[in-house]
Amino acid sequence: MSLVPSFVDGDTFSQPLGKVVCVGRNYAEHARELDNPVPDAPILFIKPATSVVPLEDDVKGPFERSDVHFETELALLIGETLRDATPEQAEAAVVGVGLALDLTLRDVQSALKKKGHPWEIAKGFDGACPLSRFIPIDAPMDWSAIEFSLDMNGERRQHGMASQMLFPIPALLAEMSQHFTLAPGDVVLTGTPAGVGKLEKGAALAFELSLPNGQSHQLQTKVVG
Repeated sequence: MSLVPSFVDGDTFSQPLGKVVCVGRNYAEHARELDNPVPDAPILFIKPATSVVPLEDDVKGPFERSDVHFETELALLIGETLRDATPEQAEAAVVGVGLALDLTLRDVQSALKKKGHPWEIAKGFDGACPLSRFIPIDAPMDWSAIEFSLDMNGERRQHGMASQMLFPIPALLAEMSQHFTLAPGDVVLTGTPAGVGKLEKGAALAFELSLPNGQSHQLQTKVVG
């Protein structure tokens, strides 16, 4: 059974969680740190709903299969159907902002990419998308001013500003809707800033999300084997 997205105020969304639509290399520095070219159009892929687990719980990974890398990302909860949407229509359909970890089996992904094969098994495995609760959004906002971070064992590992995205949120959502219908309950991950790395068993993780309207969300969790 799919999870039902929830909000930091205790409310739950009216629909179960759907698919998770992701974009790769949406921060130039992250593309460069992995020796990838900076794209001139969004690189899109999908994680299934079965990959989603609560970020507030312990983070687990299939460490026996590969090194598991963390990628902290801004997550958007879609509240209205989007198909061939304009940027204005797309941003009006976002009803929540949260955080997610795009967990990646990096060795598996690298081997598949070298062969020219799809790499869903490196990105869409069970538990590959720890997802936080969402800050509810019910008014226009400056999407470029959203800020988020990840600390691991007390050390800052990732820090992102939405203004650093190659493809800004309204335009990115509109582009996604040209290829995939976004339905209520779907979640969009918007890419990761530089600083990705290996997830270590026993590590303490601390996340912070800040919106330009003064709302914020902090959470802590740990990595277990």
